[in-house]
Amino acid sequence: MRIIRWPGRLIMKASAQISTTSSDISVGVIEKGWLSVYSELFKVRLTLLVLLTTLVGFYIGNRGTFDYWLMVNTILGTALMASGASALNQLWERTYDARMRRTQDRPLPSGRLQPQSVLTLGCALSFVGLLYLALAVNLLTSLIGGISLCAYLFLYTPLKRVTWLNTAVGAIPGGLPPLMGWTATRGHLGAAGWALFGILALWQIPHFMAIAWIYRDEYAKAGFQMLPVVDPEGHRTGRQAVTHAWALLLVSLWPFVLKIVGPIYLCGALFLGLAFLWVAVQFSRQLSMSRARQLFYASILYLPLLLALMVVDKSR
Repeated sequence: MRIIRWPGRLIMKASAQISTTSSDISVGVIEKGWLSVYSELFKVRLTLLVLLTTLVGFYIGNRGTFDYWLMVNTILGTALMASGASALNQLWERTYDARMRRTQDRPLPSGRLQPQSVLTLGCALSFVGLLYLALAVNLLTSLIGGISLCAYLFLYTPLKRVTWLNTAVGAIPGGLPPLMGWTATRGHLGAAGWALFGILALWQIPHFMAIAWIYRDEYAKAGFQMLPVVDPEGHRTGRQAVTHAWALLLVSLWPFVLKIVGPIYLCGALFLGLAFLWVAVQFSRQLSMSRARQLFYASILYLPLLLALMVVDKSR
């Protein structure tokens, strides 16, 4: 009887509920606006790390008057290339990202962006970035950027589903940005530029071993062949973290040997390297989530502190 007697009130109540739902959806769209969507697509935090290491390589390699315009061109071209690479990487892995809780909300798995538009945007940004580096910086820097892009997309990305050695392969494009910064200002390769590459490449292994151990179940679910997935007991995972932390300690001293930094850097690099190695050893001895998180946090503290020491104590 209430349904027949009060139709207007029921309709008004239903309308209010629909209005509330629409408002919730609108709020969701606002909360996940275009800036947030494209920030995820371009992996802004990873891209900022690429730009930071490129900038350090540029600064360390610079001699004489600092060319700010060349620095801006280097950063702009690298940012375009790195953003394009991130977009294409997510396009390639969209099906697998949908299986992992930590990546299923990315723009492609969530449906906020469509594959064709991401393909067009990613290719355009990558091409324009490499062309800009070639024209506004130098051909060598653009060539290294192209090698990094191809290794990231056509070696590292597909190998993630084939072999746990993908991490070592991925360390190559990950280590090239500071070398790009070096060649941007010097115009040629050099031992010091390769030392910067070595530091960043070696740092990635213990850093990623920590991440892969924390998310090994999700990687397994998505079909990614990370070392902790194929090494459930973790013995090889621990060894990889320790051996690369030890190699990192040695390589981090090379800039001092080459006389591009001073004694302050040497002392700081020794302290940071030994501390990082100690954390890696503790992780290898007790393969737990807490130890993996400690190694992860140690890695994200180690790199910016080492780079800061390098900048502060650069030989003039």
